[in-house]
Amino acid sequence: MTDLTAPAPSPLAGRTIAVTRAEQQAGEARRLFEAAGARVLDLPALVIGPPDSWGPLDDALADLEHFHWLIVSSANGVEAVQQRLHRLGTSLAGRPRGVKIAAVGRKTAAVLEGLGAPADFVPPSFVADSWIDHFPVSGWRLRLLLPRVQSGGRTLLAEAFAEAGARVVEVAAYETRCPEGLPTGTLQAIERGQLEAITFSSAKTVSHTAQLLERSFGDDWRQRLQSTRVISIGPQTSLRCQALLGRVDAEADPHDLDGLLAACIRSFHPVH
Repeated sequence: MTDLTAPAPSPLAGRTIAVTRAEQQAGEARRLFEAAGARVLDLPALVIGPPDSWGPLDDALADLEHFHWLIVSSANGVEAVQQRLHRLGTSLAGRPRGVKIAAVGRKTAAVLEGLGAPADFVPPSFVADSWIDHFPVSGWRLRLLLPRVQSGGRTLLAEAFAEAGARVVEVAAYETRCPEGLPTGTLQAIERGQLEAITFSSAKTVSHTAQLLERSFGDDWRQRLQSTRVISIGPQTSLRCQALLGRVDAEADPHDLDGLLAACIRSFHPVH
């Protein structure tokens, strides 16, 4: 007789999965995947730090009252802007009244909410065309400030707004660098062919992971991932996976951690 009260098995029960997050941000991803039953291995692929110079960001923030919108694309960007505004004796919540905030993604919006500076606009998806199509006002003659990662970030959004007639100022707010090496436990799991899936949260995590694997295994490092599912958080990350790893087994939709988990589950339990 079937026990109808028995809990459903966790969708990733017993699966060994590596989640490539920044060293400082692995906790949230670990909790999410472990709640789904996965054995999570650490694979920090990013080290977050300051840009080479704070000057451009500080100058832009000192002139913030002359911008119409501040567009932040990550929690890292929000935290950097908040930190530098504090040096000016203010904050995101205390910014000039005429400056609105647009946030890329639910996580970024949640960080803003926690700082008492809720986003005025969150697009339905992080696609440049979606921004322009859904932005609450015309881009014509708007002055926009985009704090972003120093290297390797997207410029499509800035280009789309510039084409719509906006004046866009992009400044480095933080940098993401490659760690020194792979954790021992993760390295051993890859050597033994035990890693069943690896999830990538940005194009740069793909590049850095490739560098780390090449350092550890040499030119034939790709062979180590032959039996490992490759899960991407979104289109740009998928392009980098295709370029460096030769494939993508599933892509998140929505393009966030929850979507990444769902894509990983789908890769093990495809719906026919």
